[in-house]
Amino acid sequence: MTAEEFKIKREMPGAEALLLPEMVNYQAGAVVSRALIQRTAATLTLFAFDEGQGLSEHTAPFDALAHVLEGEAEITVSGKPIVTRAGHAVIMPANQPHALKALTPFKMLLTMIRSQDK
Repeated sequence: MTAEEFKIKREMPGAEALLLPEMVNYQAGAVVSRALIQRTAATLTLFAFDEGQGLSEHTAPFDALAHVLEGEAEITVSGKPIVTRAGHAVIMPANQPHALKALTPFKMLLTMIRSQDK
C-alpha cells in the first residue's frame, strides 16, 4: 500500500504489503511522524527526520524498538551512542535515557510496547 492509498482508506491496513518508507515524507528542518497503529498495548509510528534533526534525551516507561528504514542516525541509549543505518534496529529499554540525532535524512519505524509483564 502506498502513502496515497493509505490516506484514501484512512483505516488500518490489513493483509497487504506496505511500503513503509513511502508512508511518511521528509520535511526540511523538521521531524514528521505518522501513527500506523495505536492500541492500549502497543503503538507503531513512522518517523522521517531531516538531517541534523533529532529527539533530545528523555525516558519512557515502556520498552521500544527503533527500526531504521532509510538513512543513518545516532541513537544514544543510557549514554552509549549507536550509529544505525537502514536495516538496523535498536532496543530502548523502559526507563533508560535515550536520544536520537539524524546524521543524514532518515526514516524509522518505532514500536512501543505499552503493556508490562508483572
